[in-house]
Amino acid sequence: MRTDRLVAALLLLQRRGQVTAAEVARELEISERTARRDLDALAMAGVPVYSTQGRGGGWRLVGGARTDLSGLTASEARALFLVAGPASAATPTVKAALRKLVHALPEPFRVQAEAAASSVVMDPRRWGSSRVEHRPPRFLDELQDAVIRGVQVRLGYVDSKGAETERTVHPLGIVAKGPTWYLVTDTDAGRRTFRIDRVSSVEPTDDPVHRPEDFDLAESWREIADEVDRRRTPLEIRAVCVPHGIGLLRIAFGGRLEVGGPTPDGRVEVAIRGQDEHMIAGELAGLVEWIEVTGPPEVRNHLASIGNALIERYG
Repeated sequence: MRTDRLVAALLLLQRRGQVTAAEVARELEISERTARRDLDALAMAGVPVYSTQGRGGGWRLVGGARTDLSGLTASEARALFLVAGPASAATPTVKAALRKLVHALPEPFRVQAEAAASSVVMDPRRWGSSRVEHRPPRFLDELQDAVIRGVQVRLGYVDSKGAETERTVHPLGIVAKGPTWYLVTDTDAGRRTFRIDRVSSVEPTDDPVHRPEDFDLAESWREIADEVDRRRTPLEIRAVCVPHGIGLLRIAFGGRLEVGGPTPDGRVEVAIRGQDEHMIAGELAGLVEWIEVTGPPEVRNHLASIGNALIERYG
């Protein structure tokens, strides 16, 4: 964290021209003693910083320097916040440091850095397929740029059946779902999501994106992912489970499991989504020690058939 603080203090000096130890302490949430020690460390490291005493004194950059002493170009600042901003998978410590840094960036960099910080969501869970895509999709950089700059794009797209279309979309954000990248947009037909590896062309326009005031990429993606999961697993079974079996169900079914309240006999109500009766019965057959399916009847019948087949073969 010392390096984070020193860079943040340097950028704060650059932005304001002069700071006091109290201001640095307040901005970086450290003690004044630590702030003074960090400012001294900058001077000892050769940064052109000097202090003035008395009323109106503080720390200044020699000559009132206003260059980007961090060494970051605009594109580098965007890249930094793109991969480690508040919407990414960065650690809480890194997120906190970058939130402080964005306030100290030069004005031309700040807006795009903040946009980059909220333009990407990382969702590590896959949807079914075990296929791994090692290379980023072709138009990822162009679409990230359009999201950050807030401009509409004319998008060429090939759907799952091979049909190619072209449309103008309002890019709102990008999500990495496992190894696959998605573009979240607004269109004339409403909110839409596109797989970026199926994008065939990208042509930015000069028209600004119409971004809903209350839009939050992470929340929007949760809603999209929940809807996709419901479509992929339309069947819901009801069951009761012994309390010490809930952890096992969470491991087995993940987000497909919903845990309800307790039953009079001390068990716990649960609901589990699956693709169809046969598949969900197969998944549940090995869990009879912990779980009892109460419905629908078709799943109970399939479980009974599996039980009879097991007895016939191994009994």
